[in-house]
Amino acid sequence: MRIVISQFISLDGVVQAPGGPEEDTEGGFAHGGWTHPFFDPEVVGGAFADALSKAGALLFGRRTWQTMAAAWPERAGDPFADQMNSIRKYVVSQTLGDDQLTWDNTTRIGGDEAVARIRELHGAEGGDLLVMGSPTLVRTLLHEGLFDELLLMRMPVILGGGKTIFPGDGVLRALELVSSVTSGTGVQVCTYRPAAG
Repeated sequence: MRIVISQFISLDGVVQAPGGPEEDTEGGFAHGGWTHPFFDPEVVGGAFADALSKAGALLFGRRTWQTMAAAWPERAGDPFADQMNSIRKYVVSQTLGDDQLTWDNTTRIGGDEAVARIRELHGAEGGDLLVMGSPTLVRTLLHEGLFDELLLMRMPVILGGGKTIFPGDGVLRALELVSSVTSGTGVQVCTYRPAAG
């Protein structure tokens, strides 16, 4: 399975709480829902829907999984929601118990075995393993070089601080820009892959 990381991201690299004010206020983050003024159903929504259509499974960190698990099941009947609810899901967590995995088709991966298990999934056949949100998990995947594609939806906004996906380890990682499209709201939808060599 190819590992595809999809992120809404500000110009200053923040990915925290794109969806709503209460999504993630950790660290005093006060700009939850910052993507809404820039969301374009055709370009941004289209990129997101395209990534989901190629996915064989979704991979989340605990906090993002809990946010999604609280939102999508109640939206059943909408084609997009039905797809989110029916697709296989993996959540990386040391603290969630199996009895808490209430969102259909969810399998827990223990945090201590995450990299090894994700490597196994990466080597398996099937559609893409799509990662949304989950900044702590994404930092680990980028640090390990364990991804095939990085889909960044860069919003024309500076948030002044918040969670980022980028490792702070001082390692240079070259990427190749595969495609780029700009929406009428100024969002740059950019697809990157690790540079060869």
